[in-house]
Amino acid sequence: MGASAVATQQAVGSDLLAVLPNDGRKWYQRGHIVYLQFCLFSLIMFSSANGYDGSLMNGIQALDQWHEFMDMPTGAWLGFINAVYWLGNGITCCFTPYINNKYGRKLLVYIGYIFMALGIALCASDKPIGFVLSRFFVGCASACWANVVPLLINEIAYPTHRGIASALFNCGWYVGGTVAAFITFGTRNMANDWSWRIPTILQVLIPVLILPGLILSPQSPRWLMSVDRHEEARAMLEKWHAGGDKDSLLVNYEMIEISETIRIEKEAHSSASYAEMFKTPGMRHRLWITLTVAVFAQWAGNGVVSYYLSLVLDTVGVTSVTDQTLIAVGINIWNLIFSVTAAFMVDRLGRRFLFLASSAIMFVGFVTVTGLSGSFAASGNAATGIAVIPFLFVFFAGYDIALTPLIISYTCEIWPYRLRSRGLTVALVTTVIAIFFNTFVNPIALEAIGWKYYFVFLIVIVTMAITVYFTYPETRGHTLEQMAVVFEGRDADVAEPAETVFRSASVVSGKEKTAHVID
Repeated sequence: MGASAVATQQAVGSDLLAVLPNDGRKWYQRGHIVYLQFCLFSLIMFSSANGYDGSLMNGIQALDQWHEFMDMPTGAWLGFINAVYWLGNGITCCFTPYINNKYGRKLLVYIGYIFMALGIALCASDKPIGFVLSRFFVGCASACWANVVPLLINEIAYPTHRGIASALFNCGWYVGGTVAAFITFGTRNMANDWSWRIPTILQVLIPVLILPGLILSPQSPRWLMSVDRHEEARAMLEKWHAGGDKDSLLVNYEMIEISETIRIEKEAHSSASYAEMFKTPGMRHRLWITLTVAVFAQWAGNGVVSYYLSLVLDTVGVTSVTDQTLIAVGINIWNLIFSVTAAFMVDRLGRRFLFLASSAIMFVGFVTVTGLSGSFAASGNAATGIAVIPFLFVFFAGYDIALTPLIISYTCEIWPYRLRSRGLTVALVTTVIAIFFNTFVNPIALEAIGWKYYFVFLIVIVTMAITVYFTYPETRGHTLEQMAVVFEGRDADVAEPAETVFRSASVVSGKEKTAHVID
């Protein structure tokens, strides 16, 4: 078996590998997959909304013009201004599963655009409350996108690309963060409110640019099958996965596997509900992972740097607005590079390896940041304060290789179809609660005890490593429909074994084919 075949088997397993097409062409030589990749890239960029917000708030909090407009917010009020974005996000999350499951995977994305337009319109207000309300509605828009786009990516991606495409979704955070950091850096010297109004209004830039990709994207074949629109689902798979080949073994395989798994789920469970998440050991295991990964992703120390970088830099003597905004730009570019690289490695290295490596690197980085911050507080030595900066980058390298790409993708893939939207909602609501707590409490704690607050995050990182090692299973090598085997064992409610499915697909197609790999 060649290297490409080995890599593909790691991604989807030998079962699906057996029905891939055999003409030897790469994926970029297939027009239908290139077209699909364009749509997926557009969908991935929806995560830029959250990253833009974090970087935006970092940047404008370094601007005297914004502080004057907002009447010099500090402590709890500053925390609320940051947290209100996540308040809107959390409230909206509660309604998303119903819309996702009843009306498909695209309607909610368009609703998000309405919230975004309302939020941007409020930026014109000459009152501080207008800015606060603007952040609330932009948070609602972000929730609409974050609660459905990862599902759509997982459910329409070409099988051998699903793991990477899903992991790349959250990496778009840093695209938004980098754009916001550059814009804020460019407007920092304006002597009026436009120094922060321009970056705030331009939150709409990336969503507008990616709108064509959303419009062109197909509907989820899994949702179509769940509402008994099987012919439309087959047409989607034939067009986007097989380039119009009606005899495709891959499409036959996917149709049998998806439809049978959804049928079995419906027969075993009359309706999906949050209560079902507690009923079996496998479901409780999924719920444990969903809750803990969401908490770790926000309480590992990144929340302090993401929203309060200027306050962190103040504590180590870096107070220049130019220096702070440049560091923010550098961190976002650094994060983008490491998170994207890790996303492309999820199938080669595996999820568990990335989680454990992430814990180790974050611990080294944050221990050093804590030690240097304490030394600077005691000595006031400028060199010691500046030495904190590279270790902030080390910390984020660790964060980026697991918690950026996997918090969404790992959560989406472990839940069965009927609970996938609810599982993602639980993860995002938990994330919102953790962020809301962080953004409200962090400035108070930093103001009160400074660098000593970092010890809390060191404890969280160690707890994460222990939790991952003992309770997070490896999921690579399984399709979405086969994932139940990881949690329920061989007796799970899944479709027939691949040998039978392959035989059935061969009968349906009327011919035998030798499988090959699309790289």
